[in-house]
Amino acid sequence: MPPFPSRSGTTLDARLARALAEVPVVASLVGTQPLRQFLTAPAKVCILASLAVGQLPQVVPPLCRAGKTVFVNVDSSPGLAQDRGALEFIKNMGAHGVVSTRLSLIEKGRPLGLLTMMKVFVTDRSNLRRSTDAVSRGTPDLVEIMPAPIVARMSEQALRAMSPSVAAGFVETPADVALALALGSVAAATSDPRLWHLRRDELPPVPPTALKRHAAPSQE
Repeated sequence: MPPFPSRSGTTLDARLARALAEVPVVASLVGTQPLRQFLTAPAKVCILASLAVGQLPQVVPPLCRAGKTVFVNVDSSPGLAQDRGALEFIKNMGAHGVVSTRLSLIEKGRPLGLLTMMKVFVTDRSNLRRSTDAVSRGTPDLVEIMPAPIVARMSEQALRAMSPSVAAGFVETPADVALALALGSVAAATSDPRLWHLRRDELPPVPPTALKRHAAPSQE
């Protein structure tokens, strides 16, 4: 198998670095119910998911006015088209970025001045290779790797190919956040409001044994 494409020279966008400096947690907001909790939380970055296209204009501007960095999950917004027009609509609302599994949308986002986050699901070696190829082509600002526990099973070379990354899925405790960062991710994403208050200086220590790389996912 040829080597994974390298993104070792890719650095975190300065806007994201500032937003994640104090709280290295991305809030996953599913629907409108968690909005009030996020507005009062110290976490600065969020992903909006499962919001209908008609709800976005009521949700995005208040979050931006509150100083939050807002990504919209294009794939999970009912009524939102999967094209450049949808990205322009999101940009005009004031959102900072978009999340998608679709390479075509990631490629269209950057010319519009949007931050881009490509979501990848790593289930086996062949899927991992396809994902790193897509990331190499799309050059997103962030890669959302799901599920988070798989990060410990990825080689350092594969992680470099997907950096800067956000570990997501099964992030349930401060220890999960700390491990994701120790393994090389710049943040962890979670829908648990308790973790939206987790500051970097409050992260628990990571046992050296937790950093030991496990076997990579098989092709089965």
